Amino acid sequence: MNIMYSRQRDRDINHMITRKNHTCYGMGIGIMVLDDAYPGFPGDVRNASAWGFPIQYEIAEGVDNYTLVWEQDKTPCREPIIRAAKKLERLGCRAVAAECGYFAYFQKDVAGAVDIPVFMSSLLQVPFIQQVIGPQKDVGIVCAQKRFLSEAHLSNGGITPGSNYKIAGAQDEYGCPEFDHLWDHENRPAVPEAYFDKAEEDMIRICKEFVAKYPSIGAIMLECTGMQMFARSIQRALDLPVWSWGTLLDHAYSVVAHRDYYGHI
Repeated sequence: MNIMYSRQRDRDINHMITRKNHTCYGMGIGIMVLDDAYPGFPGDVRNASAWGFPIQYEIAEGVDNYTLVWEQDKTPCREPIIRAAKKLERLGCRAVAAECGYFAYFQKDVAGAVDIPVFMSSLLQVPFIQQVIGPQKDVGIVCAQKRFLSEAHLSNGGITPGSNYKIAGAQDEYGCPEFDHLWDHENRPAVPEAYFDKAEEDMIRICKEFVAKYPSIGAIMLECTGMQMFARSIQRALDLPVWSWGTLLDHAYSVVAHRDYYGHI
């Protein structure tokens, strides 16, 4: 017998029944992605290869980096985002997530439109982190562009504006050319590209400068889905707890497909 297979199979499954109107089964996290073409290193939410659970993607048609992040009027984004979430739910996904932290703007809209758990932004973790580190310390939120992260994004993600957090903009405040080459519609090349080593070096520098500026920071929260592959290097450099999209998705899957416990007495 294949031992690995026998461990992964839930032998308590003897009967099954249709779950609502779900079409497929054994699904994991459904992730809506921007209607935009750029690559992602393993660990990026739009790169399925690094995740230890099933991923199903759905494009939010017509919602690209510009319309979601740069445009002030985000009303046109709402319908295609909800439509993508409903499609992922119907396919059988156990939870819905998204690929950009700025999807936080629509957290309440999507959660109200489907019957499965919704994790639209890594920012959802901030209130939890605030409780973990205590009120005397700040959560250091590292986002892509600080100028576009509004109070609406924060409050829709459950964050109390003005509470114990600080915000750093990797691109527009500290400078990260590799991210500009991927996500900045004004500066990226016709064929977006990036180098891992350069981006990692910049992210470590940014986080060091951020913490030096605000010594009250007791934890780092990486807002952007393209940052979590650098989380371990950042943690080594700062010796601080680091949250990211990776920690959010791991949590999301754990609550919708709980693992068994094995051991002995």
